[in-house]
Amino acid sequence: MSAILRDYDREAIEAVLPQTQCGQCGFEGCTPYAEALLAGEAATDRCPPGGDVVAAALARLLQRAPLPYDRTRGTYLPPQLAAVREAECIGCTKCIQACPIDAIIGAAERMHTVLRDACSGCGLCIPPCPVDCIDLVLARPALLGAEPTFENPLSDPVAAAHTTRHPEADRWRRRHDARTVRLAARVQARAARLRQRSSPVGNAASHLPPVVAAAMARAQQRLAALGINRDPDQSADGGEPPP
Repeated sequence: MSAILRDYDREAIEAVLPQTQCGQCGFEGCTPYAEALLAGEAATDRCPPGGDVVAAALARLLQRAPLPYDRTRGTYLPPQLAAVREAECIGCTKCIQACPIDAIIGAAERMHTVLRDACSGCGLCIPPCPVDCIDLVLARPALLGAEPTFENPLSDPVAAAHTTRHPEADRWRRRHDARTVRLAARVQARAARLRQRSSPVGNAASHLPPVVAAAMARAQQRLAALGINRDPDQSADGGEPPP
C-alpha cells in the first residue's frame, strides 16, 4: 500500500471514529487504533463510544464482515461531560495528567475545573481521582437519539457514522494530537538533560547558559594569566566537585 493511499484510508477511518480518545479499544487514542485496523492488527468491534454504527462503518471501509461492537470493552453511552465537584477537589492534578485532550485546568493544591466545550466525556479522569469528586453528566441533549443496532443494520453505515458523530470530534482529535506532540517534546527534553548529566565533566561548561559559560571562561583566562590551571569543575580546595 502506498503512503498516499494509506494516509487516505487512515483519514477515512478517523472520520468515522468518535475521537473521544478513551482507550477502550486497547490503544492510546483513535489514531493508533486506526493504524492497527489498517495493518490488520485489530478488529472493527473495539469502539464502544461508536457503538454498532461505527463497528459497521469500519467493517464497510475495510471490506470485512460486520460485527456488533464488543460489549465487554464498555457500553455505548449518549454524549457526556466530566464535571468536578469543585468544593471537594484537593488540587492533586491527577485528573489533569489523565485527560487525553487537555480539557481540565488547574494547579497543584488549587481547584480544578473541566472545560465543558473541550471535554469528550471519555471518563479517564475519574479513576485516578483520590477523593472521587468527578462525575460524568449528560451533555447536549439535542444530540440524543435511538442508537442503531447490529440487529437493525443500516444500508450505509459510513454515512450514518458521519451523521451521528459528535460535532466536536475533529477538535478532540486536534487537541489530542497537540498533547501528544507536547508530551513527546517533554520526553525528548528530559532525555537530553540526562545525556548532559552523563556526559564527561570536562564538557559541563558547554551545557551552561551562555552568560554563565562566558563568565567561567573569563575566570579561566584570569587564572591562566596567574599561572594557575584549575579545572573549572573542581571545587575551590582542589578536590572533586561536589555531587
